Amino acid sequence: MVHGQHVNASGKLQEVRVSYARRGKVRAVTGKNCILACYNVMIPYICPELPESQKEALRYLVKAPLVYTHVAIRNWTSFQKLNVHHIVAPVGYHTYTTLDFPVSLGQYRFPGNPEEPIVLFMLRTPCKPGLPQRDQNRAGRYELLQTRFSQFEMKIRYQLARMLGGAGFDPAKDIEGITVNRWAHGYAFTPNTLFDPDWKEEEKPWVIGRKPFGRITIANSDAGANAYTNEAIDQAYRAVSELSRG
Repeated sequence: MVHGQHVNASGKLQEVRVSYARRGKVRAVTGKNCILACYNVMIPYICPELPESQKEALRYLVKAPLVYTHVAIRNWTSFQKLNVHHIVAPVGYHTYTTLDFPVSLGQYRFPGNPEEPIVLFMLRTPCKPGLPQRDQNRAGRYELLQTRFSQFEMKIRYQLARMLGGAGFDPAKDIEGITVNRWAHGYAFTPNTLFDPDWKEEEKPWVIGRKPFGRITIANSDAGANAYTNEAIDQAYRAVSELSRG
C-alpha cells in the first residue's frame, strides 16, 4: 500500500480508496473501510489527510532495530566446563549469548549431550549511546545498512573466542555456520522514563496516533507501545471494533 484517502462516489456513503504497487504498477481499489496495520511511523506518509497532531504522534513511535544471530557449533562442551547456559556482555558487540531453546518436536530431539552439535543465539541491539532513544534507534538502523556480513562474522568469532576460549572453544574449528538476521524495524516503540515524558493516558503518542479517522482505523503493536503478539491481537480487535461502531 502506498496511499489511502477518503472519497465520495456518486453521493454514496464515504469510502476509502487505497493505492498499492504490484508488479511495478500502481493500482487502486475502493472499499467501505480500511485498517492500517503497518509500521505506524509510515502512516503519515501513506495517509496524509490525517490531522497534523495525529501525524506528529505517529512519527514519535520509532521502532528499535535488532540483530538475531544464530551460530551452529560442533559441540557445547565449553559451556559445560564453564557451567553456564547463557552469557550477558553489556559492552560486547552482541550483548546476550545463549544455548538455543531445548525444543523437541516429533522425532527431533534437542541435543542433550555436550558432545553434540547445537545452535547458539546471540542478540545485538545497535545503538549510539549519548543520543535520545529514538535517535539511537535511527542510528542503529543506519548502521545495519552499512555493516557487511564479514564484519559480523569477525565480531562473532572474536567474541566467542574471548568468552569461551578458556574452556577449549576454537572458533576456527568449532563454528560450523552463521546466520545473521537484521531486523531494521524490530521491536515497537516502548516508553522509557529516561527519555520520555510522564504522559497522561490521553497524551500518550500511541493513544493519539491510533484514533479512528473517518472510515480508517489503526492497528499494529505500535498502537499499544508493546512489541508482542498479544498486543498486536488486542490492537487489531480494537481497530475492527471501532469500524463496527462507526
